[in-house]
Amino acid sequence: MNVLEADGAALLKAITKLLSAKGVLTEAEIAQQRSAVDNAPPGQGARMVARAWTDADYRAQLLSDGSSAAEAMNIPMRGMPPLGVLENTDEVHHLVVCTLCSCYPKAILGYPPYWYKSAAYRARAVRDPRGLLAEFGTILPPQVKLRVVDSTADYRWMVLPRRPDGTQDWSIERLAAIVRPGDMVGVTIPTTE
Repeated sequence: MNVLEADGAALLKAITKLLSAKGVLTEAEIAQQRSAVDNAPPGQGARMVARAWTDADYRAQLLSDGSSAAEAMNIPMRGMPPLGVLENTDEVHHLVVCTLCSCYPKAILGYPPYWYKSAAYRARAVRDPRGLLAEFGTILPPQVKLRVVDSTADYRWMVLPRRPDGTQDWSIERLAAIVRPGDMVGVTIPTTE
């Protein structure tokens, strides 16, 4: 362990003790939350999307309070930044970026793809979002408004992508299988192919 890792471990230990002493979170709750985030598979977000596509009440909850919708799917969110969910429609397409670093809803989507953290992605998402999307194979019609949203340390974002045509009779499991991490930050669009 190098000096920075040792300092980080000492700081984490001090903050954990302080939160526990103040009754905010117990040490066990903090350990559980860290484990949940560290081991979160991207399929959790895909399950949330699939459920929102098939359950109107859950969709409304997801769009109004992403954190409570995650909790409803047994994804622990206590102590995490709030989760906002942006719905892609025929008129508006959302693209999520963290311009300063790589803020990403890891508890929902797992670890961010390598490109999400890159300076090139962050800069292009702001300067040339349509060009960036084209590099991922996502070509939006000119009339579709493209909205770039900045994820921050205080508030995380994910996208509720549009449900592909021809999937009306699909099960939640089958729907979740076609949702990729890129779909949930808006660089790609779910397809049935």
